[in-house]
Amino acid sequence: MQFVPSWLRSYQRSWLSGDLVAGVIVTVMLIPQSLAYALLAGLPPEVGLYASILPIVAYALLGSSMTLAVGPVAVASLMTASALQPLAAAGSADYVGLAMLLSLLSGGMLLLFGLLRLGFLAHFLSHPVISGFISGSAVLIAVGQLKHLMGVKAGGGNVLDMVLQLVRALPHTNGVTLGIGAGSVLFLLLARKYLAAGLVRAGVGSKLADLASKLAPMLAVVVTTALVAALRWDESAGVSIVGAVPQGLPVLAIPSVTASAVGQLWLPALLISLVGFVESVSVAQSLALKRQQRIQPNRELLGLGAANVASALSGGFPVTGGFARSVVNFSAGAHTPLAGMVSALLMAVVIAALTGLFHYLPHTVLAATIIVAVVTLIDVQTLREAWHYDKADALSLLATAGGVMAWGVEVGILMGVGLSLGTLVWRSSHPHIAVVGRVPGTEHFRNIARHHVTTESGLIAVRVDESLYFANSEVLQDTIEGLVASQAGTRHVLLVCSAVNQIDATALGVLSDLDNSLAQRGMALLLSEVKGPVLDRLQNTALGQRLRGRVFLSTHQAFEFVRQSTAAPRPGKATAVAPSA
Repeated sequence: MQFVPSWLRSYQRSWLSGDLVAGVIVTVMLIPQSLAYALLAGLPPEVGLYASILPIVAYALLGSSMTLAVGPVAVASLMTASALQPLAAAGSADYVGLAMLLSLLSGGMLLLFGLLRLGFLAHFLSHPVISGFISGSAVLIAVGQLKHLMGVKAGGGNVLDMVLQLVRALPHTNGVTLGIGAGSVLFLLLARKYLAAGLVRAGVGSKLADLASKLAPMLAVVVTTALVAALRWDESAGVSIVGAVPQGLPVLAIPSVTASAVGQLWLPALLISLVGFVESVSVAQSLALKRQQRIQPNRELLGLGAANVASALSGGFPVTGGFARSVVNFSAGAHTPLAGMVSALLMAVVIAALTGLFHYLPHTVLAATIIVAVVTLIDVQTLREAWHYDKADALSLLATAGGVMAWGVEVGILMGVGLSLGTLVWRSSHPHIAVVGRVPGTEHFRNIARHHVTTESGLIAVRVDESLYFANSEVLQDTIEGLVASQAGTRHVLLVCSAVNQIDATALGVLSDLDNSLAQRGMALLLSEVKGPVLDRLQNTALGQRLRGRVFLSTHQAFEFVRQSTAAPRPGKATAVAPSA
C-alpha cells in the first residue's frame, strides 16, 4: 500500500462524479491544444497527443497537487522549438528523437532535484523575471504563428525579423486561409469575452457557461475541419491541413542518447525544467489555497520529473502544468488526480481510433488557438505595479521580455536571472545606513533624518540594514569615517546590528581595522543588538576579545553607557550580551 498515492487510499465515492466530468471536459480542451502545441514545437501533430497520456498518469502517481493538469503548454513548446531547430529539420525523425531526449533530460533533472529535496528552486526565479519571460515568449509565439494564419512561408529568429518577413510575404497571403484563421481568432476572442455572459442570460448556470466558453477552441476545430472537408479547400484554395495523423497508441522506447546531443541540450533542458517547475508550482499553489490544501514542492519535482520521463519514453516532448487547463479542471469539479487519469484514458481512445477525424484540420485554426491562448499571458499589470513600486524589478522584467523577443528564450531568461542577481548584489553592497537617535521619552531609536529624536554628545550611532560581507564592509567603514571626520568631539561609535544576520571574514577584518583606527584616535567602537549566532562566532575572534564590555543587549543600554561615560570621569564597565541572545 505504500506505493499507492495517498489521494487514492483516502478516495471518497462522492468525488467520483466531479472527477469524471472534469476528465471529460479537460480532454475536449486538451485535444486541440495538444495538436496546436505540437505545431508550435515543430513536431508532427501526433506527438502532442502522445505527450497527453502517460505524463498525466505519471504525475498523478507522484505529484502533490489534486487539480494540476499536466501536458503540453505554450512556453515549453516554444523552448523546445528554440532548442531543436538549430539541430535538425522540424518534423523530421531526428527532430522527434531530439525532442524525446530533451524531455528525458528535463525529467531526469527534475527527478534528481526532487531526490535532493531542492524544492526551494521554486524561488530561484523572481516573479518579475518569470513574468517578463512569459510575456516575451507570448509575443514571440503570437508573431511566429501569423505565418500560419496568413498561409505564407516566413521565418526569422526574432520578433523584428519575423515582422519584416511577414510584411514581405503579404502579397502572397492566402485569402481563404486568412479568412478561416482570422475568423477563428475573432470567434475565440468573442467567445472568451461574451459567450459565458450570453449563456447565463439564456438561463444556463454560471459555472457551466464559464466552462462552455473555455471549450470554444474545440468548437472552432470541429466547424472549420468540417468546412474544409466538405468544400475541399485544401485542394481548391490551397489551405494547409494537418493531413494523415498516425492511428494507434505510442510505442514505448528509450530515446537515443549521445554525448554530443546531451552537450547541446543540457542547458535548454535545465531552463525548461526550472521554468516549468516554477510555473507549475505557482498554478498548483493558487488552486490549492482555494481548498485549504498544501503543495509539496519536492513532490512536485518528482511528479513533473516522472511526467517528462514518461513523455520521453512514449514519443512525446517536454510537458508541465498548464494554467488554463488546470483552472478548467478545478472549475469542472475535479477533486483528485483521477480526473487527469480519466483524461489520459480518453486521449488514448482518441489516438487509438479517432485520429482520422483530424485529417482536414487546417493549420490556421491551430495557429488561431495558440494566438488567443498566449495573448492572455502578456502580463502588463505586473509591469505597471513593478514600475511604480521598484523600477529595478520592472527593468528586469523588461530586459527579460526584450531578450526573449530579440535573442530567443535562453538568452532572455539568462539575462533576467543575471539582472536579478546583479540587482541583489548591488543592493546588498550599497546597504541603507542610518544615523539613529532616541525617540524622546522611549527606548526606541530611529533615523535622525526621518524622526524627531535626541542624540548623545560625543556618540555616533549607526544602524546598517544589511548583513556585513566583502561587498559592503568597505562602504560601512567609509560612511563611519566620514561621520567621525564631520563631527568633532566624537568619543564613541555605536554600530546597531539589529539587521545584521552574518559577518563574513572580510567584514570582520574591516571592523577590526576600524576598531584599531578609532582606538588610536581616542575613540571606542561599540556594538548593540548583536544576534546570538553572529555573537557566538564573534566571541571566538581577536576582535570579539577586544570588544568585551562594549557589546550591549540593547541600543538603550549602549546610550546609557555613553551617558554615564560622559558624565563620570571614570566610566564603569558595560554589561555584555549573553551568547544566547
